[in-house]
Parts: sequence; structure tokens; C-alpha cells
Amino acid sequence: MRRQLIHKGRRNLCTTIVANRWSPTSKTCSDCGAVKAKLPLHVRVFTCDTCGLVLDRDENAARNLLALAANCTTGTGVAGDQDTPRVSKPREADRKTRRQRPGRGGRAGGASLPHLRQKETGDRRQDTEARHAPR
Repeated sequence: MRRQLIHKGRRNLCTTIVANRWSPTSKTCSDCGAVKAKLPLHVRVFTCDTCGLVLDRDENAARNLLALAANCTTGTGVAGDQDTPRVSKPREADRKTRRQRPGRGGRAGGASLPHLRQKETGDRRQDTEARHAPR
């Protein structure tokens, strides 16, 4: 879908703005900018604890995305302001997808090439021989 939108935008000389996948558009109040810590998916009405705004969850997210797009084009906006410092999350706890571990070589399931497997097997044999050697 994104590829199609970008293609059609370029063809029609339009700017396509892609929001960050982890931007909390549903959890951010579109009126005051306060961010809720958690908002389960079954909660369909957004209620701001700070300013008292009550709005449909999807409409709130749409307003935040609109403000994000306005911020990208004009430099102002309520949600996702690029000038505000990013708050680091310990261990990136809000991210649900798994990243590939370094040193895996990009193979599915962590598979390695046969020559690497032989080297690992040889290393293991040396380790076991060292453990079983008389002292």
C-alpha cells in the first residue's frame, strides 16, 4: 500500500509523508498533546486524563496524523513535533517485532553455511577434549 501511495504521489507531483511506525498517534491527545502510557485496542473511545477531551479513538489518531503532516510541511503541529527531544524507552519495550540478531548473516532461522557449521563442530570437539583431559 505504501509503495502504491508513494508511486502515485510522485506521478502526480504530490508529497507523501510516512509517519513513524511507532508514533503513538492513538495514545496522544490531539488537543493538548498528553500521551497515555497504555491504551488497549478494545478501548474505542479516547478520553484525555489531562484536558478531558472525549473523542473516537480513530478520529483522535487521524487528527494527530494530520498535525504530523502539517508539522512536516510547515514546521508546526501538536503531535510528533520534530523539535521536541525524543524520550528513550529502556530496551525499546514498546516495540513488538523482533530484530535480527547480529552475527546471524541474514539467514532465516539463524542457519549458517556448511563450512561455518564444520568450524563450529571442530570448536566444540576441542572444547570437550579439553574438559575431559586428565588433570
